[in-house]
Amino acid sequence: MKKLIKDIDLIATFNEKLEEIRNGWILINENIIEDLGSDKPPKIGEGEIISGKGMLILPGFINTHHHFYQSLFRSVKEVQNAKLFDWLVFLYEKWKDIDEEAIYISSVVAILELMKSGVTTTTDHLYLFPKNRPLLFDSEVNGARLTRVRFYGTRGSMSLSRKNGGLPPDSVVQKEEEILRDYERVVKKYNNPEPFSMLRVALAPCSPFSVTESLMKETLKFAEKYDLLLHTHLAETKDEDDFCLSKVGLRPVDYMEKLGWLNSRVWFVHLVHVNDSDIKKLSDFNVGMAHCPTSNMRLGSGISPVVKMKSTGIRIGLGVDGSSSNDTGNFLQEIRNAMLLQRVANGAESITPRDVLSMGTTGGAKVLKLEKEIGSIEKGKAADIIGFNMERLEFAGALSDPVAALVLCDAKSVDISIINGDVVIENGKFKYVDELEFIRRQNKISKKLLS
Repeated sequence: MKKLIKDIDLIATFNEKLEEIRNGWILINENIIEDLGSDKPPKIGEGEIISGKGMLILPGFINTHHHFYQSLFRSVKEVQNAKLFDWLVFLYEKWKDIDEEAIYISSVVAILELMKSGVTTTTDHLYLFPKNRPLLFDSEVNGARLTRVRFYGTRGSMSLSRKNGGLPPDSVVQKEEEILRDYERVVKKYNNPEPFSMLRVALAPCSPFSVTESLMKETLKFAEKYDLLLHTHLAETKDEDDFCLSKVGLRPVDYMEKLGWLNSRVWFVHLVHVNDSDIKKLSDFNVGMAHCPTSNMRLGSGISPVVKMKSTGIRIGLGVDGSSSNDTGNFLQEIRNAMLLQRVANGAESITPRDVLSMGTTGGAKVLKLEKEIGSIEKGKAADIIGFNMERLEFAGALSDPVAALVLCDAKSVDISIINGDVVIENGKFKYVDELEFIRRQNKISKKLLS
């Protein structure tokens, strides 16, 4: 079935030329953008007509890093003012009791929050597998399917417990053979590499301080065998720098080079504590990164040198990070904070509203190697489209540049979201999910886990 969005005030395509079309229309055929243009739209006969009057239309945002389950642990009193390592040590003891229901409910809640703030494609880094809970990844996939988001799940892992020199307790780590066996199961069951797939899988050992060197190498071999992407935390804090130097005699980026993890199938998250030599290495290998400014501010981790990186070969996307280190999953806020934080460090002229919107769209697509399918509004791309009614209080007086207003003003949430050609949010409301039901279930589970 065809859909025609017509009378659109402004389409920000985020194609290579960053074209912006006034008085535009977009024709969708099933799940693909068939055509777009300005002025007189085509006739479609039978099909759905959607009014774009008063609207700014963009490609859907792409979230390149998250921990859905952490939406159960927002604003926890004991760690509101803790730095990363202390924050983790406290929360590991709460996370060890997570079960399949908690993962399912928290995944739905986290994704709905992302979708309201414009996300149409999201990754998640699920590295937590407490004892006797082997099917948590399956629960997350089921939650993602319910929301109808385009999902790139990562089967994470932790294998280096506290007794062996790591940070996490035994209760939340797995043996290497158990992890490798589940890699095989999850990839064969869920990974769909076909164009416009709604479900893909990557592999994601958690971090240098929670995973053995052996598992990092074996994960790389597995990813090469099945042509998968790889993901991990890196260079987030000064404590991580000190840990790597004391344990392996190398700084984090150099350690990844030793392991063979500097290659184009990898995207790292954070990259806060990197120097010019690190940036050159990361660029030379064309790695991707998920920039998470809000989490880095919340935990006091530092400012990633994104302005330096954005003119290099590093592929830069944005991520909200876990909802207990942010403590929101608001992608619009992430885009705004990405700009403001870089301006604090580098000056007002160093980065523009369109720069950060590009990171949230085409940048994220490049990180996930999906730029031929998503990230811009173009013929032949997936019909992943979001829209904002600009006749709202928060945009009053900002219409000289509606695209910049989305970053500089308080955009709050989308009015329409189309994912894979399907309208999932209409007039600001979810069409297929009762969010209140999941909010109540989430609060009940959160209270139990924290008690």
